[in-house]
Amino acid sequence: MTDSDIASAGASASTAGPQRPQPLLHDAVVVLRAPTQAWSDDRGDMGSRPVHGLYHSNTRVIDTLSFEVEGHELEQLRVLEGSASETTFTMLLRGLPGERADPRFRLERTRRVDGGLLAEHVVFDSALPGTQRLTAVLRLHADFTPIHFVKDGLRRQHTAAASVTADASGAAAVWSDGEGVSLKVAAPGASAVETPDGLELRWQVDVEAGGAPRIGWTAELHDDRAVVDAVPGEPSWDLDALPTTDRRLRRWAERALADLAALRVTLHGGDEPFLAAGAPWFLTMFGRDALWAAGFMLPLDPGLALSTLRALARLQGARVDPDNAEQPGKIMHELRPSVLELPQQSITLPPLYYGTIDATPLWITLLRDAWHAGVPGREVRALLPALRAALAWMRDYGVGDDGFLRYIDESGRGLSNQGWKDSDDSIQWRDGRLAEGPIALCEVQGYAYAAALAGAELLEGFGEDGADEWRAWAADLRRRFHAAFWVAHPDGDYPAVALDAHGARVDSVASNMGHLLGTGILDRGQAELVARRLLSPELDSGFGLRTMSSADAGYWPLSYHGGSVWAHDTAIAVVGLAREGLRREARELADGLIGAAVRFGYRMPELHAGDPRRGAEAPIPYPAACRPQAWSAAAAVAIAFALH
Repeated sequence: MTDSDIASAGASASTAGPQRPQPLLHDAVVVLRAPTQAWSDDRGDMGSRPVHGLYHSNTRVIDTLSFEVEGHELEQLRVLEGSASETTFTMLLRGLPGERADPRFRLERTRRVDGGLLAEHVVFDSALPGTQRLTAVLRLHADFTPIHFVKDGLRRQHTAAASVTADASGAAAVWSDGEGVSLKVAAPGASAVETPDGLELRWQVDVEAGGAPRIGWTAELHDDRAVVDAVPGEPSWDLDALPTTDRRLRRWAERALADLAALRVTLHGGDEPFLAAGAPWFLTMFGRDALWAAGFMLPLDPGLALSTLRALARLQGARVDPDNAEQPGKIMHELRPSVLELPQQSITLPPLYYGTIDATPLWITLLRDAWHAGVPGREVRALLPALRAALAWMRDYGVGDDGFLRYIDESGRGLSNQGWKDSDDSIQWRDGRLAEGPIALCEVQGYAYAAALAGAELLEGFGEDGADEWRAWAADLRRRFHAAFWVAHPDGDYPAVALDAHGARVDSVASNMGHLLGTGILDRGQAELVARRLLSPELDSGFGLRTMSSADAGYWPLSYHGGSVWAHDTAIAVVGLAREGLRREARELADGLIGAAVRFGYRMPELHAGDPRRGAEAPIPYPAACRPQAWSAAAAVAIAFALH
């Protein structure tokens, strides 16, 4: 695809700039089975919102889709989500002969999505006298726009041509973008015609009273360049294994497990399932996200942790390459079919990108935890070479001159921040100034400390040498952390969010400190100070933990990493508090997040606004938040086990 094929969604208008804002998602309907997803309005139609469309792999294939009964308006009644992969839209059709005061004609439009397939059928249900002869019309347009262009408000200008065939059995059409992505639509019983706006399918339907005629169509999608595949079948997760009597938490977990089942993918051609990060933008491998989500799910499914560890080990760094941030032993950050170019942010990421400071220690600790959870020793032993390489990366490549794990973008085209808060303004001083890199995040030192001890335990447990070296390394890191990171404050000392390039403590009050709990890097008194700070009104919104204190200059409740609430972030703090024995604090923080889940219909988004809770109102959505998202969904499971 050339740059001339891409234009702003509003570029033809004289007032339009080079791009539109990121599409809003909070009130759209999604049906998915990764890596395929369909976004629509509450009637199942697509096109009224920039995010709408049918996506597969890294491409939006269909951007507009509408269903109508010619000459009649369809009025929406209900959206029933049978599962993450199937939704039924119920609508009324009024104005037909014989109609009385009560509505007597309705339609049910059911959409099912599988990996590489959308199947839809419409059932007509009439209580009107006689036979209603109707013309049903489906209109669609294929645009083949890369997903990151959709995210940036861009689209392809040209219309892909279809090859249309029709016979007595129905119609079919095939499109291709010429770069490996193809679409095949089949509509039994329909006629088809290609129009300037795409394809139009028509059915003639006779509906008798008490009858239920049915029409349907399918869309098959394929991407030669796909990097992930769908996982067939359903997981054997047991909701009854959750140790909770809280009905709210149980309902959240039930919805979460349904969403997580639809987010399972494997590396292309592989057989190791892991959880894709989230819809719509990130239905692929993200190292950090996959590790946290698998860790949250560990009590229910140790096999998911094992397969996630294996998939990431397949992609473990083997050489030094500043262009993609690869280093020997390093665990990757993200995987895409092609280069990701975000010119407005001066970011160009290669298809396989390693720009993350925390995935490597998180991989190490998950391996140890999976072993404790019952993963067979032979499977763990097979990953010991990857473990040694990951430990060596922490020692030889991850640390700066001061011995702390640090990051900086050496390519000039990658992510400027490489912890979980990876937006360019996420690491700030209390007065709002941005911190200068290389950055040493507080929570990453906790991860590294825990990883070194986990590595030592694994090496010793499998009769390997080196355990004493890593225990000594961890002890030294812990000593230096206590000396370097703590900020003195009249309301109680707290860990700086980071050290900047000069070793100065970046003094903003941020949720990052919650990730230190349970790692072992804090002593008892420090853990209590962190707990007190987390539950203070400046960080605890009442609906979960704010990413940044409301007292800091950079705070804004709808800032992505500067005041919003992330479910996984709060869950990590809840788990940490429970591990530190601070169970009252853990329950208080968890209760706020569970309350948010109730108000979001038990499907927790990626994040929501950090406004303070006032009474029984719902939290304000972050309107561009992904949903479902793996670690937000899996947070329900982590909290259930942490509070047990």
